[in-house]
Amino acid sequence: MNKFRSARLKLGALALGLASLLGMGGGEAHAQDGPVGAASTATVPIKLALIESLSGPFANTGEAVFRNLLWATERVNARGGVALPAAAGGARPLQISRYDSKGQNEEALSALRAAIDDGARVVMQGNSSATAAALIDAVNKHNERDPDKRVLFLNYSAVDPILTNEKCSFWHFRFDAHADMRMAALMEVLRGDKALKSVYLIGQDYSFGQAVLREARKQLAAQRPDVAVVGDELHPVGRVKDFAPYAVKIKNSGAQAVITGNWGNDLTLLVKAAREVGYSGSFYTFYGNAMGAPAAIGDAGIGKVVAVADWMPNVSGAPSASFYKAFRERFPRPQDDYVHLRMQLMIEALAKAMEGAGSVDAVSVARQLEGIKVSLAGRSASMRAADHQFQQALVVGVMDKQGTPGVPFDVEGSGYGFRVVRDIPAAQTEQLTSCKMQRY
Repeated sequence: MNKFRSARLKLGALALGLASLLGMGGGEAHAQDGPVGAASTATVPIKLALIESLSGPFANTGEAVFRNLLWATERVNARGGVALPAAAGGARPLQISRYDSKGQNEEALSALRAAIDDGARVVMQGNSSATAAALIDAVNKHNERDPDKRVLFLNYSAVDPILTNEKCSFWHFRFDAHADMRMAALMEVLRGDKALKSVYLIGQDYSFGQAVLREARKQLAAQRPDVAVVGDELHPVGRVKDFAPYAVKIKNSGAQAVITGNWGNDLTLLVKAAREVGYSGSFYTFYGNAMGAPAAIGDAGIGKVVAVADWMPNVSGAPSASFYKAFRERFPRPQDDYVHLRMQLMIEALAKAMEGAGSVDAVSVARQLEGIKVSLAGRSASMRAADHQFQQALVVGVMDKQGTPGVPFDVEGSGYGFRVVRDIPAAQTEQLTSCKMQRY
């Protein structure tokens, strides 16, 4: 009897794997195309809703997220899907549906309602902390009103610390290091730059950008009180087309370095403008390692652009290199080269939690996610139960030309990559939390 059951499970896994290769979670969809990767008629997919900017000034970042999550779900589906007991539907594939928030909170909230109506019980978002905060509030209210349709919110990029502190929620899990953790990692490098005496702080004018500059001032005062802050300003998010006036102010301030949490076009246009006005200082960034920034900076960024991330392509070790090469094979266009290990780990953690719970029930899966440990590409991470903040190593890299020691891989076909200069273990990146969570 057990032999027959084993054979059926193997055949089912093979069928799901072939379905994945033939299109289940396969080809890339456009904004508002709906479900990506239709499941076979013999299985009921587990619906995941991606709520993200898929049009407008930050559409490129939304599409980059989609590619990462699509690849992650393809990997799960290729090995047979999420292994659930027969009562929960048996082995089931993951299926992503796309919802375009258009970079607006109200649109994101409408998308959340549509996703829930469409049967999604897991929502994913990250490219705006303001949007994430709105979604946390909406998910909290929905789950109280309609306990039979509770949903989980998986956050891969919204890094305002408040989201796992004052606004922490049982239904929300953050898989990225928050802004204070990232700033502490950058300070590991900045602290050693003894020639640095002045910095310019610039950021996007919303909760995340404000949090970055606030923490920069705090950590500079504590660790480099000798460094003067010669500029400190915020600019509108996604609305500045010409950063030349900002770049001129940065240059005229005499700042030897810029500290910024800017992302997407707000970063690319800023560094491009700085290069064009002849600014020769360094950039300490959260996201300067991709999305067009290295190509925009060019040779001027060699040895001067510093970025922090959960992982970079030039992290040493064969597992990491194999992981990156596999992504490039799946998405061979250079402009698609923006891979996030944390997003892969997020989907792995979700699948593992569902299997551990033996269901897709939000409460059961949330309890499994608390404290879960996952590994991929030679890196490991775990979810802290106290505040649902992922604990993982962080790396800091410095821009250099591909082919120089430590830079076997470039970024987006630019000819520039990032040499890892700090690999900070999870135990060192961890920070205290003020979360007081209501549990279920």
